[in-house]
Amino acid sequence: MKNFQLKWFRRVGLVEGLSLITLLFIAMPLKYMFGIDQAVSIVGMAHGVLFLLYMSFVFLVTLTVRWSLKWFLGASVVAIIPFGNFVFDAKLKNADFAQPESVVEKV
Repeated sequence: MKNFQLKWFRRVGLVEGLSLITLLFIAMPLKYMFGIDQAVSIVGMAHGVLFLLYMSFVFLVTLTVRWSLKWFLGASVVAIIPFGNFVFDAKLKNADFAQPESVVEKV
């Protein structure tokens, strides 16, 4: 279950990161350089929905995987930094969250 949620969290994080980059480096220049206001409206709405989905996954994964405060804050902060989700994803890929379940030994 943990691996399934982490896999989807990583996917949503990458899509959310792409939407932030699209908003900042494509839609905003189209608006302010060429006067195409619709670019920010459309991409901004998509990014907002993806951001809310991403933050929902942050809370879900934090509770499921039992992330420390450091991981929770890191996942939250990188969502507002361009290219931050990609760096966080690389660290997340290398992290090992496989915690053994409590084993009851038979005596």
